[in-house]
Formats: sequence, structure tokens, C-alpha cells
Amino acid sequence: MQQLSLSNPFGAPVCHAVTVSSTMDESRRLAEQGFPHGTVICADFQEAGRGRLRSRPWQAEREKNLFFTILLRYPQIEAIPPAITLKTGLAIARAIEDFAPPLTGTVQVKWPNDIMADNRKIAGILTEGDGRQIFIGIGVNVAQTEFPAELRAKAGSIALAMGTVLSAESRFSLLEKILPRLYAELESAEGGSVSWRERLTERLYRRGEQVCFIEGAADSGKEVRGVLAGIGEGGELLIVPKGETEARAFVAGELKVY
Repeated sequence: MQQLSLSNPFGAPVCHAVTVSSTMDESRRLAEQGFPHGTVICADFQEAGRGRLRSRPWQAEREKNLFFTILLRYPQIEAIPPAITLKTGLAIARAIEDFAPPLTGTVQVKWPNDIMADNRKIAGILTEGDGRQIFIGIGVNVAQTEFPAELRAKAGSIALAMGTVLSAESRFSLLEKILPRLYAELESAEGGSVSWRERLTERLYRRGEQVCFIEGAADSGKEVRGVLAGIGEGGELLIVPKGETEARAFVAGELKVY
């Protein structure tokens, strides 16, 4: 592992490894070694990268995409920013548009932890913690243009969305765009009179459309069909169920889009 000379507004190291089991695992090891709040670990390849569900591993080519985890330390649970995963999604979406200006206005956040472009997932977020330490794992498909047959309708990349070829080194340029956006959303009162919730609602995937939502666990079988109305004050997904007139708030579940 080595430290990269990338700018990090958190004032902490940005570490790089060639191959890891997952950057989440490596970040936990760095936390045990006393690395500070805001430490980043990125890798060229993850042997056991995973998504929100264990049955959905993160599949990606070596050196084509950006995988990293940021370690965040807080004095107590009350200090952890609310809706931290959604705020992270907002930061990533905005950073992707900073990195790829032709995509401005097209990158959306799919509740609760995916980033979409051209109706395909281009990034995912996994947040874990123990009450005082938060580990935010992020994977962004950057330069990859080929995916397994079963993922071609679902997975995309920045390169595919732009219709261009991106270099392997471009993933580090993207990381330098993400970190200040992440810092602004989590560490400062960015946005002025426009709240994070309003800014997120503007780019909320499927907002105003008829959706099918699986409440709770992915295999719960509890389907809610209705119009996706927006985001609640605490980050809940608001849906007006079919046959009802008022929005209901959901704190766990997944949009069924495929």
C-alpha cells in the first residue's frame, strides 16, 4: 500500500493498493491502526467487492473503475450526519458531472444507494458502521465498456454514458472531484438556502413516475405500487400508493426497476 499525492479536503491520507479483498475490509484495518477521520483507501481491483446485498457482488475489470472506502470517525452517534448514504450519493452524482461536463443534468440518484445514467447503474454505495466509526464504500464504473451478458441492461459506466474512451488514470481524477463534493455535503453547510434534500429531489431517479417498491428485505414480497413523490426530511422515500392520496414514508426497501 502507498499514499497518493491527491488532494483530500478532509486532511487525511489517500492510500492506494493494487489488489484487496475489498476496500471496506482494508478501511477497517486502517481504522484499527489509528488512521484519522477522512482517510481514503482505493484499489485497482477487489477480489470480494460487494453491494448492499451479499448476493450481489460488485463485478468490474481491473484498473478500469474507481473503488474506494472513506473512514469517518465521530465522537458519538448523534454527531453522524443524517441520511449519510443519500448525501454521499448526491456528492457522487455532482462529482461525476464535474468530471464529465457532457453528463450535466443527467446523473441521478436511485434511492437508497445507487447512481444512474442512461437508466443504468454506474455507481453504488455501501455504508457500514459501529456507532462512532462509519465506513462508506463506493464503486464507480469509469472506463469499463464491457459487462457480462446478465448485466448489460443494468450496468453502465461514465465512458458508456459519454460515448467515449477514458484512460485508466482517469479514475484518480474522478476521486479528486468526489472528495471535495463529499466534504461539502458531510462536513459543511453547503447549498445556502437550497437544502440537500431539495437538491437531491431534483435528481431523484423515477421521481413523479409510477414505481414498484419492495418494502423491507429484497425477498420480503411486500410490493408497494404508486407514484414516487420525493424524499422525507430524514431521507425516507416518499411514495403515494395506488388508490391513496397521501404519501407514505419508507425507510427500508428497494425500487424494482428491472
